[in-house]
Amino acid sequence: MTHSDSPGQDAALGRFLTLADTADVLNISASQAYALVRSGELPAIKVGGHGHWRVERSVLESYIEAKYEESRRMSLWQQCDYASLSEYSFGLRGAPGSTPVE
Repeated sequence: MTHSDSPGQDAALGRFLTLADTADVLNISASQAYALVRSGELPAIKVGGHGHWRVERSVLESYIEAKYEESRRMSLWQQCDYASLSEYSFGLRGAPGSTPVE
């Protein structure tokens, strides 16, 4: 049983997670979690005298939900008829990739 499977364990970790805890939840390396935070993709705050990064648990859950939604939308897009078109000129003459009209 992992820490996320045991009831009450999440509450024991508190409101904020370290980057190591965040990486554990996402099943990625700590350096990958740090890269997500540094890029701004995963919001976090610096706390303490040494500026340790902390990710709020609710923010991490929202991030995960957003990634699921992104995956769902990408899957729907790929199933769409237009996804197979490499370029579509929308009927504009002389547009890059458009077929010359005579």
